Amino acid sequence: MADTVHNRIAMLRAERRVSRRALAEALGVHYQTIGYLERGEYSPSLYLALKIAAYFEVPVEVLFSLEEFGRIG
Repeated sequence: MADTVHNRIAMLRAERRVSRRALAEALGVHYQTIGYLERGEYSPSLYLALKIAAYFEVPVEVLFSLEEFGRIG
């Protein structure tokens, strides 16, 4: 089992028309960090995961999972 944290950041960004750069600025991180997170190359700290969930106003488990997310629709 890989130590991968799956996420839906890209999906929520697209839905809400938020650029990587805008999200990064709102969170106080480098825009490349958002790309690393979206590609699963980097797992966020608990603090960052909670900040991202708060930004999108969703529960953290809507954004992050230890299991792959199923298809929506």
